[in-house]
Amino acid sequence: MEVLNEIPWGLVAPILVLQFILIVVALVDLVRIEATNGPKWIWALIIIFINLIGPIVYFVMGRNSQ
Repeated sequence: MEVLNEIPWGLVAPILVLQFILIVVALVDLVRIEATNGPKWIWALIIIFINLIGPIVYFVMGRNSQ
């Protein structure tokens, strides 16, 4: 538990909040959008498990620009 006291939470907390917001927004957009570049379930896995980069990759490459 001493390791948790050594973490600079003032620097880490904004990154965690940004990560959570990006994941939620990307998942909501994934549910609402009709067509994506690839199966939706794969994009959901990418968004959830690749953390900070996954939602960004989804917004850049996953959305189908019709």
